[in-house]
Amino acid sequence: MKPFPSGVRSGSVHDEPFPPASEGERFTTLHEERTFRIEKILSAGHTTPPDQWYDQEADEWVLLLEGRATIAFENGAVKSLEPGEWVFLPRRCKHRVAATSSEPGCIWLAVHATPAGRS
Repeated sequence: MKPFPSGVRSGSVHDEPFPPASEGERFTTLHEERTFRIEKILSAGHTTPPDQWYDQEADEWVLLLEGRATIAFENGAVKSLEPGEWVFLPRRCKHRVAATSSEPGCIWLAVHATPAGRS
């Protein structure tokens, strides 16, 4: 079997167990460049505390691969996600993870991007 060309990497989103409820969500960077980061997020019954909001510097596109989840927004809107559904969160859009399933746990794929001119 021939080796992959230089720089080629591979993996699986199923390569580690879900974190226990006593720990926070697990974030694993899969690839990072100057203007973007791709990460895997594992959660199983985890939520963002009710009084906390994500308020990120970068845009985020997130795809739910497995499980079910609900994202709440500061303005009161709520977005429920099923496997295969995604949401784009522009920078500074305050949001929180309101619910994640534990059976099965949630596997998210997130792409964080710094728009051109803001790197």
